[in-house]
Amino acid sequence: MQLLAGDPATAPHAQGALVIDDSGDRKAGRHTAHVARQWLGSLGKTDNGIVAVTSLWADERVYWPIDVVPYTPASRLAKGTRDPEFRTKPQLAAALVQAARDAGICFRAVVADCFYGDNEGFTQALGRAGVAYVLAVKPRKGVWALAEAAHTPVEAARQLAWTSAEEPGDWTAVTRRFRDGHTQTWWAAEASLPAAGWGPDRRLRLVVATTDPATLPKLTTWYLVTNLARPGRQQHAAAALAPADLAEVVRLYGLRNWVEQGYKQVKHELGWADFQVRGDRAIRRHWTLVACAFSFCWRAWFAEHPAQPAVAEPAVAEPAAAPAGAARGERAGRQRRAARDGVVAGGAAAGARLADPVGRAGALVAGVVECAPASPAWAAA
Repeated sequence: MQLLAGDPATAPHAQGALVIDDSGDRKAGRHTAHVARQWLGSLGKTDNGIVAVTSLWADERVYWPIDVVPYTPASRLAKGTRDPEFRTKPQLAAALVQAARDAGICFRAVVADCFYGDNEGFTQALGRAGVAYVLAVKPRKGVWALAEAAHTPVEAARQLAWTSAEEPGDWTAVTRRFRDGHTQTWWAAEASLPAAGWGPDRRLRLVVATTDPATLPKLTTWYLVTNLARPGRQQHAAAALAPADLAEVVRLYGLRNWVEQGYKQVKHELGWADFQVRGDRAIRRHWTLVACAFSFCWRAWFAEHPAQPAVAEPAVAEPAAAPAGAARGERAGRQRRAARDGVVAGGAAAGARLADPVGRAGALVAGVVECAPASPAWAAA
């Protein structure tokens, strides 16, 4: 992380995002630390396995892991949820945000999916710390309200005026640019859900972003809560968070897609879950080594592709092909890319002192480098 932070090509800056997520992998038995029956997003069901809560820094061009901690289910602790050692995933996530700040990692906002956006403890912890966030919430997250008032984010979105692209009413066109050069026109709007305390001029805003305001498609509609104020709104003099317009809120949450790409690479190419150790310390060491390998891949990438400015977002999969765990930022299918010609560190010869032939390790690294972001969209614009 120190190498990445010290390199201008990969150094964090104030316009990036701190992505919080968790990832689960199946593991048999109960003798391995942190393993128990629990929800595994990669499988889309409850099964025996291990879950890690992760933090990742990302902008439109580069993304890299910051920290990872294992989640210990209550069933593994002597006193269950009352055990002093028990921590929920949102509590672990809040600690990761603070750890990133303590390490000097700067970012515009924390972004995460609805598992964290719907958790009041997590949002309150970020608010107390003065940290900006853009978090998804479930479209049908209900609150008590008068019968004629909106009760859920999706009901609030349906109250927004829309006629057509020529007469958008309450909606504003937002252009999203992706790493492969293509663009999409989305629509974003400020919604109001007074019963939840969300509104354009309230402390928390409810922003809806979608490809079709008329139908609000399930797979291409985001319901986002943010504590970044609307431009033009009067703020308290002590407010430290710069305002963000609709395009900025959509841009920030779009960076969360990088966590899906990162999971695919560390799991399919670098063996994230392929450890054969059982102890807590050994598991953490394995994950740290995988994160280091991932970071070295970025150094290899920028050695051959000098850094350039970019305004692209990570490309996303077609909605129809999304697996069961995709909504939580995971991919279930194993999709490999052929490694490039040539081998990273190909000059080192295999020998008795090497744990594995450098040729094979180099091929894996080259495969990850091959998956790095394509030429930025600005070059094709």
